Amino acid sequence: MKRGKKYIASAKLIDRTVQYDPAEAIDLVKKSAVAKFDETIEAHIRLGVDGRHADQQVRGAVVLPHGTGKKVRVLVFAKGDKVAEAEAAGADFVGGDELVPKIQNEGWLDFDVVVATPDMMGVVGRLGRVLGPKGLMPNPKAGTVTMDVAKAVKEIKAGKIEYRLDKTNIIHVPVGKASFTEEQLSDNFETLMGAIVKARPASAKGTYLRSVTLASTMGPGVKVNTTKFS
Repeated sequence: MKRGKKYIASAKLIDRTVQYDPAEAIDLVKKSAVAKFDETIEAHIRLGVDGRHADQQVRGAVVLPHGTGKKVRVLVFAKGDKVAEAEAAGADFVGGDELVPKIQNEGWLDFDVVVATPDMMGVVGRLGRVLGPKGLMPNPKAGTVTMDVAKAVKEIKAGKIEYRLDKTNIIHVPVGKASFTEEQLSDNFETLMGAIVKARPASAKGTYLRSVTLASTMGPGVKVNTTKFS
């Protein structure tokens, strides 16, 4: 893969053989984010679990103290009083059955998170083939299937993110933007790591945090020493 001059220059700042302490890693990631836009800083966390087993799944949600720096568009499936509650809380879109053909047939996906009341999951279930592969299906573990739609919407807008294992047992989540201060990124990263360590399945054996890497959208990865989190 051919790399640009900026990437190569940034990569020179980082020693790939070193695991940096979190503060130093954040400093290096910020320095290596040199694109013309405000890059997202992501954490890539490899866990010592086997996600193919239900009892080793790691999934949940956490509110990052400083948010992700991204405007999150929330779609709520609700009816009755819950429609007004969701709208008052700042949901971008609220609806029910009428949204199914729009999403299924017209390919409308102008939203980042889907929240649903439990009584609407029959409707949402019909969209499983569309929403599932995109990671958009509401889930009780992530707090996106709930009667308290106002709380769910407010938390998501305030910086609540969902984390889950991919097929290779790695969690990929944003921890902020390159324009954030080091303190903001550090707060967000520590909050995320705390939640993931707490979510360790009882059946997980051996080393839980296999590796943690921080990287900006266009920059090289920086390995983080996980000793303080273990």
